[in-house]
Amino acid sequence: MSNWLVSVLNNCINSVQSRLPQACLLCGARTLDGLLCAGCVADLPALSRDGCPRCALPMSGALAEAEVCGRCLRHPPAFELTRAAFRYAFPLDALIRHCKYHGALELTDWFARVVERAVADLPRPDLLLPMPLHPARLAERGFNQAAEIARRLAPRLDIPWSATGARRLRDTPPQAGLDLRARRGNLRGAFHCDLDLRGRHVVLLDDVMTSGASLHELAQAARQAGAARVSAWVVARAV
Repeated sequence: MSNWLVSVLNNCINSVQSRLPQACLLCGARTLDGLLCAGCVADLPALSRDGCPRCALPMSGALAEAEVCGRCLRHPPAFELTRAAFRYAFPLDALIRHCKYHGALELTDWFARVVERAVADLPRPDLLLPMPLHPARLAERGFNQAAEIARRLAPRLDIPWSATGARRLRDTPPQAGLDLRARRGNLRGAFHCDLDLRGRHVVLLDDVMTSGASLHELAQAARQAGAARVSAWVVARAV
């Protein structure tokens, strides 16, 4: 069967399914509007746009008048801007875990749509680069959720993307329990970019940004490949 015919059939199936009642992934209520019911969508944790533009952490009071937060001043990340669709909190964290650890790939299209809305006011980059997984982790999981989101987001924004342009060289230990300095040390030299990025604006895409250490190291690799500007887009930002 040709790729064209497969694409047409998939579009028809998706069109029919979108018009049938479905169970909300979070509460089980019937919905005709997609994967989530209106009530659960309203409960998703918003992230203020008044935060630090560089790392997307919220700033309040006198700090809100600063151009960037204190942490970015002390430890500047290798990317200039971060845009997140949500805070990483309940119930969004449940959706991300369901996608990542239970293979719910239908969520990657929903994630792509919420990121698309979150970055609507930003200039389009030259390339979308998803966070790579180490081959051992990829073999264990069977897919890279960041790449699956990029696969669906890039056509919506009409920008190119690369699933293989960056590689994770080391299968690093878990970051949990480490401070920022230790996280960066744990990841130092973990990524390599095989593309010629000279003069290009590159956006790094991931599902969750916690400390930003992984994105910082991937941004370093993009810089070494010649990227003139690096931004980070994520579904959720841990606060």
